[in-house]
Amino acid sequence: MFIDRVEVEFSAGKGGDGCMSFRREKYVPRGGPDGGDGGTGASIILEARVGVNSLAQYANRRFFRAERGKHGEGSLRHGRKGQEMRLYVPCGTSVIDAADGFVIKDLTHPGEEFVICRGGRGGLGNARFKSATNQTPRQRTLGADGETRHVILELKSIADVGLIGKPNAGKSTLLSRISSARPEIADYPFTTKFPNLGIVDVDRERSFVTADIPGLIEGASEGHGLGHEFLRHIERAGLLVHLVEPTPIDGTDPVENYAAIREELKQYDTKLSDRDELVVMTKCELDPDREVFTRMQQHFEDNPVDHKRDLHAISAASEIGLSDLVEEIMQRVTARRLEMIDAGEELTPIREVDVPTEAKPKRRLPPHKSGPTSSLSNDKQARDVPTIWGKQSPTGRTDISPQTNETPDNSGDTDSDP
Repeated sequence: MFIDRVEVEFSAGKGGDGCMSFRREKYVPRGGPDGGDGGTGASIILEARVGVNSLAQYANRRFFRAERGKHGEGSLRHGRKGQEMRLYVPCGTSVIDAADGFVIKDLTHPGEEFVICRGGRGGLGNARFKSATNQTPRQRTLGADGETRHVILELKSIADVGLIGKPNAGKSTLLSRISSARPEIADYPFTTKFPNLGIVDVDRERSFVTADIPGLIEGASEGHGLGHEFLRHIERAGLLVHLVEPTPIDGTDPVENYAAIREELKQYDTKLSDRDELVVMTKCELDPDREVFTRMQQHFEDNPVDHKRDLHAISAASEIGLSDLVEEIMQRVTARRLEMIDAGEELTPIREVDVPTEAKPKRRLPPHKSGPTSSLSNDKQARDVPTIWGKQSPTGRTDISPQTNETPDNSGDTDSDP
């Protein structure tokens, strides 16, 4: 199940209480205070991770509580701190304050994390309050409460290309032809009820991510239809591919449909209307005389725009013009990625294997396994290894050299032992 918006409450762990205790042992007079401190409560950390594609794990759980710290004990035993709670969210998740509506954090890159709730500090035991004038302190402090946040997690899919258009324009069919995604396809409107993501592999080294959102209708920016819930999924797309059906099943005019969707994008976000665009007329076999194609070209000439806009004609069912369209999209995506690199922005990896992994630090070996004796075993003892100088060391031990098993030739040495 695809979930892209949830409302949850996070609560960090409470700190453990400090202990008030005095040392009482036989033959130990005036033992003094020995109460330990309480442990720190656990914090809650949100981390963006590639491979997590939905917020479904938060759909059926409203509250998340982290572990509290343990109480301090006598004999100066401090309480154990709570184990942090690390939760994973998809890349592109916005953390929004539920009360005021401001964005707390926008997690867009893999591995990006932040502490949404910090655990409470542990209380102090009475041993912390001892002094020359207060030798039997009976003060202690309680653990502090952890932070609590009521937030909204909202997913905005990170895709290079966003497919938009009227219902039944052929978005899901196109996605299924150029990628390995298998969205639901049928001959009735609003078949797509949630966004679908697909990875298009142009060749071994080039690929891009495509997002297919539910069909848009007039008034989508005001809450009509299904598109208003998913328009945010194309906010991060650098290229919009607008699909137009030449013969809509409702009998509407395709040119007017295109203009209506453009107006809805402008009403939702003016930045979307200024984004680069590829207009694709699907089911081109239904326009044999290219009448609709010519009308679309004339509409572009009569209504110029500031962004780059091209017109293509394809047929996903017959695979007409798909290769040229994919190549054109790849060139646009590559140009945008180069602009992002020049601007100092980081590119989001597509697959988990693309995420760079940190090299694990080498485990430190004990001396007997890392030094000269590392080559020795039960079958190979020190006496079986030839000495490197042909004699014993000044300490009386035989020099061991695992690098060579041959006795060096000292015939050319000028100095020799008497």
